[in-house]
This record gives sequence, structure tokens and C-alpha cells, in this order.
Amino acid sequence: MLHDPNRIYIFDTTLRDGEQVPGCQLSTIEKIEIGKALENLGVDVIEAGFPISSPGDFQSVLELSKAVREPIICALTRANKGDIDCAAEALKFAKHPRIHTGIGSSDMHIKYKFNSTREAILERAVEAVKYAKSFVEDIEFYAEDAGRADNEYLAKMVEAVIAAGATVVNIPDTNGYCLPEQYGSKILYLKENVKNIDQAIISVHCHNDLGLATANSIAGIENGARQVECTINGIGERAGNTSLEEVVMILKTHRTLNYHHRVNSKHLYELSGMVSRMMRMPVQPNKAIVGKNAFAHSSGIHQDGVLKHRETYEIINPEDVGIDQSEIILTARSGRHALKHHLERLGYSVDRIDLDQVYERFLVLADGKKEIKDDDILFLMGNETQQNYKNGLAINSLQVVTGDQSAPEATIDLNYNGKDHKATATGNGPVDATIKAIEKIIGRNFNIKEFNIHAIHSGSDDVSKVDMRVTDEGKSYMGYGFSTDIVRASANAYLDALNKFV
Repeated sequence: MLHDPNRIYIFDTTLRDGEQVPGCQLSTIEKIEIGKALENLGVDVIEAGFPISSPGDFQSVLELSKAVREPIICALTRANKGDIDCAAEALKFAKHPRIHTGIGSSDMHIKYKFNSTREAILERAVEAVKYAKSFVEDIEFYAEDAGRADNEYLAKMVEAVIAAGATVVNIPDTNGYCLPEQYGSKILYLKENVKNIDQAIISVHCHNDLGLATANSIAGIENGARQVECTINGIGERAGNTSLEEVVMILKTHRTLNYHHRVNSKHLYELSGMVSRMMRMPVQPNKAIVGKNAFAHSSGIHQDGVLKHRETYEIINPEDVGIDQSEIILTARSGRHALKHHLERLGYSVDRIDLDQVYERFLVLADGKKEIKDDDILFLMGNETQQNYKNGLAINSLQVVTGDQSAPEATIDLNYNGKDHKATATGNGPVDATIKAIEKIIGRNFNIKEFNIHAIHSGSDDVSKVDMRVTDEGKSYMGYGFSTDIVRASANAYLDALNKFV
């Protein structure tokens, strides 16, 4: 077989090995949805299932073969005729079918799993490949537990199954045992000692028991493997499989390796979320490439560096994996540069703001709230805009009187157009009275279309946050305010909106 020497084939086993995780089983409909997304991603092979294992798995392979047309559809079997018959039947509608059959190759498996001998196992391996070849042309053979197998015997097995018709030979580190150097050396040994190795593609299938699955897969590629078996989010048996997104982005980032593949990395983040939701398997926040913290920065030093030049702390452009941009997380560890970035992003003119003063108030809020969101910044800026916008409105004082026998009355002292003004008004409630007092001073009425009250944190010292949408003559602005007093927070929000009209 002739192959592009630098082409890496991406074999996705999310729907087979990945689905073996307890609690992550998928329906046929869900498998088809993920399968189509994998096809859109650009994977070369989709291992659709293990047909003999259950009627549901058989049906999933059958239906996926109909629904997905571009990638190779692969079905797993053991090295026996019943499994292979079942797989061939499940693949009958596949445009590009592959049977993936195999048997143990380590002395551990030969003795304790099969109670057999090397010679007998080798014979079974060859028979399985020949039998599978009678159904489909594309046959992949897996030498289970190859990571712990004797290299000389493994080479003998690989040579025999290629001679029998295997087009791909899978060298799995089934238990995640190998170190990268050991695994890479094993692949190189096969390249140098299997006479007919040029007639098949070497595939790597690594598990993550020691956290080395991706490193071992890359070591395998560097030593001659040209297919990588992996899963979305690295899910799979025990500690999982090689992570597809990690392999793809390693090859993309280290261009000097000079390998290429068909995967469109811009779909990685979206597909990661789909698999996570359907399999009810959350992605750990610090997961490489697709974890929520993969492109998030909370340290002030890192934030400053990223804002000045992204590559100072990011070796991957987030857009390359389908994320719009890096996330600058505001916490008590954040610096002024990060706060300034968010203020500008939200539309504030920083040259009209006392940034040092805002930063001090920000730190107080951040110490109590741990992480500051956009709405917290908007509420935090409610008072600031009143005090710093040219010709803006700012409260000097506010007094509200309420009681059972009379309508609420509000007296407000405002700085408006550089002068202090005072007005008193009554209303249906303390907030309504305050709004009417403000309108007396500015000499006109605005329409409040939305009015919402929230809380920054719970407790007896709760700080109220108010947002409201104010409209006038076809224009509409959101106002934000916060205070321990709901009426004052509402007045701050109203004035914040009016300042934007000004």
C-alpha cells in the first residue's frame, strides 16, 4: 500500500471505546448525531461500536453506516467467526467498511486470558484476518496489550497478519503502561523488523492510566505510526484514551513535525461540548484545549502579558479550536490592565474615568465575590459614570420618607450640568417618588421599559443591583446601579441610563 508519508489518519473511537465509560451509554439517535459531527470535523475513521456485544450496538453500527458516508465506518470484533459475521452484517450499508479484529499479544494475556500458547494465538490471529477479509477489503488487526508484549513475538505477529491481508495494524498500549520512549521504540522496532510493514499503516491506540496517552501517541507518530486512535475529550475505559483534540493541536502547533491531517480544528470546542452533554460526562476545567480554563487568565501578570501580546502566554489561538477569544477572568488577583480591558469592552471611555478609584472599589467587591462578571462591572460603574461623565447627573444626597398614612416622598439633591439642584416628589412607592423628583430637576420624563432587582451576594448585608432599560425618542439605554439600599440602587441605575442619553 502506498501512503503519503506525512499524512496522519485520525481514527475516532468515541462511540466505541469512549462509550464504555460507566453511565455514558448513548442511544442510536445520539450516536448518529455525534457521528455526523465527527464526519463534519473531518476524521478519517469512526469506530461505531462492537456489534456482537448487544442488539443495541449492532443497530447503532447499522444505522450509522447509513447516516455517515465520508469516513470509514469500523466495527470491532474478537478473533472468532461469530463476531466477524455479526460485524460484517452490521456494516453491510457502509460506503467504506472496516472490520477491526484482533487478539492478545502479551504473554500476560496469552497465559492468563486465553490459557494458550504463542503459536496457537498467532494461528488464531491469522485465521481471523483471513476470515474478515472474505467480507471486506479493509481489515485492521489489533495486537491487544502490545505495550507489554515481547517485541520479537509482536513483530512476528504483525508480519503474519499483514501477509494474511491486514491493511492496518494497531499496536495498543491497552493498560497505559508504556513510557513515551518505550512506546516509540516499540513502533520503530516494528518499522525496522517487519519485512512487509510498508504494506500496512501502523496505528497507535493508547490509554491514559499514567497520564501518558497523548505523549505515547505522539512518540508513536514520530517513530513511524500514521494512524492515531483517540476520543473526544479523552474519554474511555478507566482513565480514558488519547485525546483527539490534544493530538490534533499538537500537530498543528508543532509545524516542524511536518505532519498533516483532515481535521478542521475549529469544530473541536463545539463537538467537545456535544459529547460532554450527551454522555453526561463533564469536561474538567483544566482539560487541555477544550477545558473552560484552557484560554482563561486570572493572574494579573498573565493578563497583562496576554493583553499586550497574546502569544506571551498562549501557544494556541483560541479561534483555532472554535473559541471566540481568550477569557480575562476578573478576580482579586487581577490588575488594572485587565479591569481597563473589560471596561473598554463594555463601552466605557476610560479616559473619562478615575481608573484608580474604580480599581479600589473593584478590589473590595472582588474580595467578597471571588469572580467578577460583566453585570458586576456595569453595576460597579453606575455611580462612576454619574460622577465623571461631562455634564452628567450625580446624586449628592437622597432622603425618602414612607409611612402607612401618606404617599412615599423623596427629596433628592442632584448635581446637574455642574450645578446643584434639589427637588421633592411623591409617588406610588419610594422608587417612583425618587424617579419623579429626578424628572422635576431635569425637566422631562423618560420611559422605563424594564426594571430588575438582583443581589450581589446573599446575607444580611446584601447589596442590591438594579438594571433598567430607559427609552426616549427611539433611543434606548440600559442603566445599572448598586447599593445596600434598593431605592438608592434604583436611582443610580436611572441616572446611569440618563447619562448615556446626555
